[in-house]
Amino acid sequence: MNDSQIAIIGGHGQMGRMLDKRFSDVGLKVLCLDQPLPEDELEALLSPCRLVILAVPISVFAQVTELIAPRMAQGTILTDICSVKVTPLMHMERLYTGPVVGTHPLFGPDPKPDHELKVALCPGTGTDQNSVELVEKIFNKAGMRTFICSAREHDQAMACIQSLNFVTTISYFASLPQDLDLEKFSTPSFMRRLNSARKMLNEDAYLFSSLAEDNPYTGQMIRRFKSFLNLSAAGELELLQDKALWWWRNENEKGGP
Repeated sequence: MNDSQIAIIGGHGQMGRMLDKRFSDVGLKVLCLDQPLPEDELEALLSPCRLVILAVPISVFAQVTELIAPRMAQGTILTDICSVKVTPLMHMERLYTGPVVGTHPLFGPDPKPDHELKVALCPGTGTDQNSVELVEKIFNKAGMRTFICSAREHDQAMACIQSLNFVTTISYFASLPQDLDLEKFSTPSFMRRLNSARKMLNEDAYLFSSLAEDNPYTGQMIRRFKSFLNLSAAGELELLQDKALWWWRNENEKGGP
């Protein structure tokens, strides 16, 4: 088993290709496998690998994990890059008794040069510290910054950042009356919001819809948001504004007396 050898299952997908390039560029040996997987050869192919990354859609995650896990050497670390973590970790720990570390690169397959490449790491129950540190080392070597959190904390955060953002955006634009010529009255701030939503709704709607449905905390965050909408309907706009200004609390403190 070689600490510098990595297998990416789903290596021909967008994220798989991105990780392959980043790992290969810093001298790591990468084996990319994709459909159709060579079932008869998997055990021999995976045995030298220290890390196996599942870069497959969550819709086939359990099926692929069931195929891969029994063919891995016991000391190999099994990980994934799904945008949700509770369910993938549950599947990996159910099907594999070796070390498990869920990961989520918080950026897409073609990040801009100035983007911070953050990666959330969610260690499985009972996974040893050496395995976690090795995953950190591999991602850090490839120019990514890792941080550790629980799967629950991760999914709650993503329910706000991904799911609720998508749900409120589609709800906002769906609610606008189509019999009004709003473009004639559009302001720069409205056009900024319209333009920022264009790609989400026209190109990535299926992706974000799937993420919202797969995240176990989406419903909770939608209900929370609804309670704040009820406050706005009751005229409590100053209260909501005060709560929203929390995000700029440091700036406000610096500007104070």
